[in-house]
Amino acid sequence: MKESSGESDSDAETEVDRAGGADESDGSHRTDGEGTVESVGRKEVVDPERYGAEQDPAPGPDYGEAWVYESIVGALPGADLAGPKAVALQLVLFQVAILLFGWLYELPNAVLAGTAAVVVAGVGSVAMLRIGRGTRSLSVSPTYRRLLFGSSIEVVLAVLAFIALVTHLFVFDPQQAAVTGEPTLMNQLFGPAPPTVPVFLMLLVLWDLCYRIGTSWWTAVVSLWGSVRIRVDDETSKELQRLDAVNVGFALAQLLLVPFLLDERVLLFAVGGHVVAVTVVSGLSTILARRGLFRNG
Repeated sequence: MKESSGESDSDAETEVDRAGGADESDGSHRTDGEGTVESVGRKEVVDPERYGAEQDPAPGPDYGEAWVYESIVGALPGADLAGPKAVALQLVLFQVAILLFGWLYELPNAVLAGTAAVVVAGVGSVAMLRIGRGTRSLSVSPTYRRLLFGSSIEVVLAVLAFIALVTHLFVFDPQQAAVTGEPTLMNQLFGPAPPTVPVFLMLLVLWDLCYRIGTSWWTAVVSLWGSVRIRVDDETSKELQRLDAVNVGFALAQLLLVPFLLDERVLLFAVGGHVVAVTVVSGLSTILARRGLFRNG
């Protein structure tokens, strides 16, 4: 009787094992988002490549903690443009286009001014990437990061600066030229009948430049606010001061535009005023940080 009972138990276990095997092989499973297969009461890891599961993308800055410029470059489908690659591509495309259209339309003055603008914009791109990555690598207040990146105030400042610049070039400057009899800046660069394509390229470069300038100004303002409101350790404070120096360096690079604006008092005042303002605000931020004048935010 015992042997017969043992054989019955063994047969029952065999049937259960067969049933379990059938459950695992009849396709009644589901694949979750982590490359695993869930079966009845069990979870087994599978090869993601075998089941076609997508690998997680390489870690990078969240779009809420990045400049709009960084977010756009990072969101381009099929493009793997790291910081230096994006800057190099920007410089090459703009400069080649300026040289090409300057040669086709015989615009030597526009080529010189455009080259200076591209160089300044390139310096601004490098500064933005350095400041962005440097800030994200530090243990600073989430409020500071939200103000610097998530608010997108730099875009608002850039739009205002670009609208003011276009208004000056196409409205204010011609009105002044009609009174004084002197040529406008557009006439000096493009002749009496500015060609369409070079003017389009000029506006594109100027927008890029206005965006960098708006970002520089907003960075200086947030830095000063952080020096007053946010308490950080000594090492973080020193790194933030270095980032302030990077921002001032970009502001000083904008002085390359001054030789082309000597006869344009309004634009000369705007560029010079921006350079002075960024230098003063960033310098004040550095002084406050070094003296340890912090308050809890």
